[in-house]
Parts: sequence; C-alpha cells; structure tokens
Amino acid sequence: MFSVLVQKDVFMSQFIEQFPIVFESLNMGFLQTVKLFFVTLVGALPLGLIISFGSMSKFKPLSGLVKIIVWIFRGSPLMIQMLIIYYMPGLVFGTPIWGGGEDGRFTAAAVAFILNYACYFSEIYRGGIEGVPIGQQEAGMVLGMTKSEIFFKVTLLQMIKRIVPPMSNEIITLVKDTSLARIIALQEIIWAGQAFLKGSHGISGQIWPLFFTGVYYLLFCGILTLLFGKLEKKLDYFKV
Repeated sequence: MFSVLVQKDVFMSQFIEQFPIVFESLNMGFLQTVKLFFVTLVGALPLGLIISFGSMSKFKPLSGLVKIIVWIFRGSPLMIQMLIIYYMPGLVFGTPIWGGGEDGRFTAAAVAFILNYACYFSEIYRGGIEGVPIGQQEAGMVLGMTKSEIFFKVTLLQMIKRIVPPMSNEIITLVKDTSLARIIALQEIIWAGQAFLKGSHGISGQIWPLFFTGVYYLLFCGILTLLFGKLEKKLDYFKV
C-alpha cells in the first residue's frame, strides 16, 4: 500500500513538472493539425464541386474518366496516397518536388488530403444535385431563367440543405484523419504526443501526452458539431 502511494506521488510530481512542456508541444502540433484541416477544406470543397460536374457530364469519356479517378481515391487508403504523392516524384524524377523540411511534408500532405476529400465531397455534391426534383429546373426554364440562374437560385440552395448532414460527417472525419499525416513525419498533434514515448524535450517513456491529445480532438469536434447544428437550424426556413 505504501509503495502504491509513493508511486502515485512520484507520478503526480512528474506530471506537474512535465505538463507545461507537454502542453506547449501539443499546442504547436495542434496548430499544424488545424492548418492542415482548413487548407484541405479550402481546396477540397470547390474542387469537389468541379469533380461532381465532371462525373455528371453527358460527355461519356469525361464522366467515365472522372468516375475512375474518384473510384481510385475512394477505394485506396489515404495513407498510401500520401506516401505515393510524397515519395513517388522523387523516385521518378530523381529529386523531391516538395522540397525538404516541414513545409515540404505539409505541402505533400495537403495535396493528398485535398484530392482525397474532393472525391468524397464530389459524391455528396452529386447526390445533393440529383436529389433536387427535375420539375423545379424545368419550371425555372419556363420562367425564362438561364442555366446558371437555375443552378445558383434553385438547385444550389436546395442542394446545400440536403448535403449539410453528410458533409458535416465527412468534415468531422477529416479532423481525425489529419493524424494520418504523421506517416510522412508531419509534426501534427499525434506526432507531438507520440514523441514523448521515444524522447522529446528531455521527457521519454511517457504515454499520457498521447492520451491527452484526445482532449484536443474532442473539443475541436465538439465545436464543429455545434456550428453544423446551428447551420442546419438556419436552413430550416425551407423544406426540401
């Protein structure tokens, strides 16, 4: 019993001493995670819409090619895609195109995430667009609206209403998927927490920093859940 109390006291003293160091390191890793998250969204959301137009194109060779690309990115692990995008150019051309250091790894990870999530988003967009009754588009044409006016004033608003729930799921999944970037040694939050197992900032053999990273993910996902909930309520002004 006495030895257990001693071990507990030792752990608490180590925890209090190590926490400021760990907290600072995890914060830096979390900033990298958040940066990758937002860069992916900025790139994947518009690219996904463009890809969805390609998959719905009446020009069969184009739609067929786009569907094959979407199948490849949705059907293979994101981790493999990152490894190929990061290492393959160097193997083929003899020199890495992403440059060295953290910036190069971040760029390669961002490209992989944008392409992967754009393909997932494209299918959500496609489902939302095709879910709008064709009769409403025909009514717009009768009223003399152009195709662009019909899309932005009729189809787009209803599409947004339909895709918010599945899109919110994908975006929250993206938060957690950013941890996969550590496969190319990007120093995101999981990488920062895991470093204290091997030895970092004079601390080694400690697993609690890795567990503590879960707090960051829970808080971030909780904030996103609240934001998407408010967005869904704002879109309740019309029914689809």
